Amino acid sequence: MQINDTRLFPAEIPVIVEDELFLYPFMITPLFLSDDENIRALDLALQNETPVLVVTTKPQNDGNRDFDSVYDAGVVGNIMRKIPLPDGRVKILFQGTQKAKIIKKIDTSPLLALVDTLHIKRPSPVKTDALLTVLREKARELSTSSHYFTPDLLRTIEESVEAVRVCDLISSALRLKKQIAYSFFIEEDLEQRLLKLIDYIIEEIEANKLQKEIKNKVHSKIDKHNKEYFLKEQLKQIQAELGTDTSRDEEIQEYRKKLENKKKFMGEDAQKEIKKQIDKLGRMHPDSADANTIQSYLDWVLEVPFENIAKKKSSIAEVSKHLNTDHHGLEKPKERIEEYFALRELLELRGISEKVNNGAILCFAGPPGVGKTSLANSIAKALKRELVRIALGGLEDVNELRGHRRTYIGAMPGRIVQGLIEAKQMNPVVVLDEIDKVGRSYRGDPTAVLLEILDPEQNNKFRDYYLNFNIDLSKVVFIATANDVSMIPAPLRDRMEFIQLSSYTPQEKFEIAKKYLIPQELKKHGLKPSDVSISKDAINLIIAEYTRESGVRNLRRRIADILRKVAKNILLENKGKINVNTKNLKEFLEKKVFEIEQADKKDMVGQVNGLAWTSVGGDVLRIEAIRIQGKGSMQITGQLGDVMKESAQIAFSVAKVLIDNKKIKVPMTIVPKFNDDKRKLEPSDVYRRFDLHLHVPEGATPKDGPSAGITMVTAIASILTDIKVRHDVAMTGEITLSGRVLPIGGLKEKLIAAHKAEIKTALIPRKNYDRDLKDIPDDVKNDMKIIAVDTIEDVLKHALIK
Repeated sequence: MQINDTRLFPAEIPVIVEDELFLYPFMITPLFLSDDENIRALDLALQNETPVLVVTTKPQNDGNRDFDSVYDAGVVGNIMRKIPLPDGRVKILFQGTQKAKIIKKIDTSPLLALVDTLHIKRPSPVKTDALLTVLREKARELSTSSHYFTPDLLRTIEESVEAVRVCDLISSALRLKKQIAYSFFIEEDLEQRLLKLIDYIIEEIEANKLQKEIKNKVHSKIDKHNKEYFLKEQLKQIQAELGTDTSRDEEIQEYRKKLENKKKFMGEDAQKEIKKQIDKLGRMHPDSADANTIQSYLDWVLEVPFENIAKKKSSIAEVSKHLNTDHHGLEKPKERIEEYFALRELLELRGISEKVNNGAILCFAGPPGVGKTSLANSIAKALKRELVRIALGGLEDVNELRGHRRTYIGAMPGRIVQGLIEAKQMNPVVVLDEIDKVGRSYRGDPTAVLLEILDPEQNNKFRDYYLNFNIDLSKVVFIATANDVSMIPAPLRDRMEFIQLSSYTPQEKFEIAKKYLIPQELKKHGLKPSDVSISKDAINLIIAEYTRESGVRNLRRRIADILRKVAKNILLENKGKINVNTKNLKEFLEKKVFEIEQADKKDMVGQVNGLAWTSVGGDVLRIEAIRIQGKGSMQITGQLGDVMKESAQIAFSVAKVLIDNKKIKVPMTIVPKFNDDKRKLEPSDVYRRFDLHLHVPEGATPKDGPSAGITMVTAIASILTDIKVRHDVAMTGEITLSGRVLPIGGLKEKLIAAHKAEIKTALIPRKNYDRDLKDIPDDVKNDMKIIAVDTIEDVLKHALIK
């Protein structure tokens, strides 16, 4: 069959399937056939002396050789030579002549199809020449940036005048993907084929330019890294020869590594600042002063535990358990703490996490040794968080909290940031101890910084001057402690909720010593309960006569004193169990300290038991008055403050009014009568002809406060009327000029002090009786008669002996 004669088509010819190559007309190509179907198609073509159609398999072909898995167009050609190979394959030399497509499928074993040639639609010669010129130009341009075209192939493309052949030559050289090659191959409109091929070559040119640019950049970067590497290696060798330290680069790399590990946990401003300082250090000479400063900064800042946050959620059950385990009594403080953490737990359970720390800051207020810091420690254990204690007593420098600027010698982060580093957590329990003793000076006012630290609206962006970026303190549990709330500035008080811890009664101290202090101290001293026993009476005696405090700190010290001597006796004298009782207690403790002087055993004129509150608890304050012949003036001693001095003046005036109104009876026998005075004596002569001296003992101790008014009136009334005051009565309350008794504070501490002094009757203002009596311990109320008074007449009725 003459296959160049298109008039013989369509014709039935065998089909050979090729996997890899996409053939074009006028190509002489060796083909290796191993598939049985292909070999049978070859044999059929040779037997019938017919041409064959070579088609290509479609992409993602699974190995099938049927019509559905091959393209329906290919190259018709003849077999120039057939060579059987030893491995069973057949090598043929195939010469393509023209393009053809399958019109009809006839047989599948081998593939046999009705084939017809493609009919090319040609544009005008002028348009064809113009498109060919552009195609050749783009092919030349592509050849400069790629290896697709050999010089011989370019020459053939330039010399050929047949547009179809030029397209086939270029398509074969471009190594197109099967699907793209087929789309060009099957295109019967020559103009469209030329345009598509031009567009494809233009895309290839742009892609090659981009690849070349990327390669240049990559090579440049690689060259730069290689250059840096070789320079660094040379520098190391030079430093090794000079004997200098080469660990600096390793340190900088370590800083970068630490920053990378913490990067996702810190804010963007922190990342920028730390990275800037690391880069700055890398450019500096290691012996410069600034290098040491920056290195110290990086050592500090990369220790801040941005990545460590305690995950345990608030649990009211855990908090309650630890509070009850670690503390005896303190029911009200425990209840308020439980309420505080119940709120946090509820907010966490309901997913309102941003509100968790927006409550008030707790401040435990009370005398020393009553368990303020211990309560905070129990909270930290319940939350499974670290406890950080920051002592604020005497703090004057604002930079101690805020951090020093790095320009100063010896600069370091503030105590808050240092506390986070110490705790290795970003949300520990921080105890701000003795917040009432913060001072202020020319170095600033630390309370202003505390306002920001404790304000939930501000502390999520607390700025430490040393770090120079913001730190989030909103997850920290802040707990403050104070002895005297009145010493805390008002704006700072406004951010805190105060939980009052009062003085312990002797019975509470006994229970604490028995359940907590003695077992803890035995463990600290390496002793067992079988080595020593302290009797109940001995513990009570220690509490009554060997300690002077509201809390139990000194009680713990006295127990430790006893156990040290017990340990010594066990080692030196090999004694068995040692029993400590009231008889041998003086062998273990040196001297007694009478906490509160006991009430006098007899009634006296001008001497009254007053009740006072101090920063270490309550106290019984005896106020004394004497009369001296004079002109009605009054002298006040005892180092009293302005408030108590004013109370004394008011008390003197109230006493005068009582005498004038004959509310109290004045015996005229005590009033001196002058020889030239012929008139009858009047009650008012008693305060006109006597000078009074009012004294509050322990003159070395400063005293002040608005609660001694009724005590002073009673003392003045007693000395002016010569009526004795009951020795077993104590009182507290402020007085007005009209004689009304005003309420006071610190009632619990005052009544506990009265109880310790064996006072039998206490006179207190009516409002305190109605409002505060429920807070008084039962053993105090059971052993003492507490009477509410409204006016000074009520006070004198119970205090003066009729």
